[in-house]
Amino acid sequence: MDIQNQFNFIANEYDSNRKYFIPCFDDFYEKTTDFIASNIDKPNRIIDPGAGTGLLSYFWYQHFPDSEYILADIAEEMLNVAQKRFSGIDNFSYRILNYAESLPSDTFDAVISALSIHHLENDEKALLFSRIYDRLSDGGLFVNYDQFCAGDPLLNEWYDSFWHNRLINSPLSENDIELWKERRKLDKECSVEQETNMLKQSGFKIVKCVYSNLKFSVIVAIKQPEKNSAFQAE
Repeated sequence: MDIQNQFNFIANEYDSNRKYFIPCFDDFYEKTTDFIASNIDKPNRIIDPGAGTGLLSYFWYQHFPDSEYILADIAEEMLNVAQKRFSGIDNFSYRILNYAESLPSDTFDAVISALSIHHLENDEKALLFSRIYDRLSDGGLFVNYDQFCAGDPLLNEWYDSFWHNRLINSPLSENDIELWKERRKLDKECSVEQETNMLKQSGFKIVKCVYSNLKFSVIVAIKQPEKNSAFQAE
């Protein structure tokens, strides 16, 4: 089963199980977003490639309810869930597309993505990062909340084993875990260090991992920051 079909199949159950699949859910999604949002001005236009059910955009919306949001995903059923989440909110639009092949031609102040880009091969990641850089306004930022390998085979075994055991001992059903194992076959994780280097090679001047907990990290990349840019870096 390919990525599109995998995530269409689990769309309606996706959010309800997130806190079990991501043991650091609150820090990963909410608190890291709080930190980033406290340091930037309102982005006028935000795109969320690999948006799925709109979970990440939900946390950004708490800080920037007046921004324009474009949620893009290859899985139509996932976007259907997102549309229900943001029903009645006019500043959201939805696009079914494969962001590994193309992005909308618009200019964005922020590109945000969660738990999606790790499905790409490294050369596909590098091409995507270059496209994102080109689509960002000066001072704009890219934030990737994603799943990474440890960068060392032994430590990665530790990470994977710990994660697996946590799930086995969670309230998740056997079917949930079997579906997770199938989705894991689609993972093409790189390390935080590898992704940081790819982003710098794409042209980003500031790249920093601002949160990390075993498999889960958040990387911020900023395009040509100026004194009054969207990101007030020291």
